[in-house]
Amino acid sequence: MLVALITALHLLLALGLIGLILLHRGQGGGMSDMFGGGIGGSAQGSAVAERNLNRITVVAVLLFATTSISLLVLG
Repeated sequence: MLVALITALHLLLALGLIGLILLHRGQGGGMSDMFGGGIGGSAQGSAVAERNLNRITVVAVLLFATTSISLLVLG
């Protein structure tokens, strides 16, 4: 039961990470331009949003690593 729960969380985190990484502004803008990230690229608001997106992505990566290790140990 615990392994199934961790596996489901792991899959959700994997899909969430894909979305979060695609939202990041790369050198060409990427998908973040589709959601308004390209409007006023030097504005303070977009820098704050990018910083918050970085923090959320780091937390998701740490949770993903934790579920990966726990699946390794429990498996």
